[in-house]
Amino acid sequence: MAKNEWEITVGDYVVYPTHGVGQVKEITEEVIAGFKIEFLVILFAKNRMTLKIPVDKIELSGLRKLSSEYEIKKAIDIMKTAPQQKRIVWAKRAQEYEEKINSGDPLVVAEVVRDLYKRADRVEQSFSERQIYEQALGRLADEYAAIFGLPSDEAVAKIEGIIEKEDKKQQSNKEKEAVKIEDEDEEE
Repeated sequence: MAKNEWEITVGDYVVYPTHGVGQVKEITEEVIAGFKIEFLVILFAKNRMTLKIPVDKIELSGLRKLSSEYEIKKAIDIMKTAPQQKRIVWAKRAQEYEEKINSGDPLVVAEVVRDLYKRADRVEQSFSERQIYEQALGRLADEYAAIFGLPSDEAVAKIEGIIEKEDKKQQSNKEKEAVKIEDEDEEE
């Protein structure tokens, strides 16, 4: 059992900022240059990748335990808010989105999902926008799936369903507001 700010055991799900959710497959010891070093071996099944992290470098690597249900629900709430419109060049925004995704923070990743989700009344996404959106959605959905014990595709469907429902609600409110303004103009 590895020690950090939380206890890590084989079978635990963890989040590595640049790779997403992985599962601790084993904790091993190796002798390197005469020193005995303890490693976590983490499997990222979705990427078909295995990562070894020295236990004493866990904090430095950014590895963290899964978010709590409360934290993931806060991320869902962020996705229900209006997207932030930025008037900067796409290349700069794309870089910012990539940094947010690679932060590993579900609240920040939720902002990317919210901002890049394409509503019915907006123009089509470019290929790179769609890729970044899917990467952010995948990271968030994988953590959601691990927390709630769902398959990843089901988590994606749930998250997109939440966004679509909220979008319809916002569109309805906008339409009601437009009708209200029209009615006030006619009364004058």
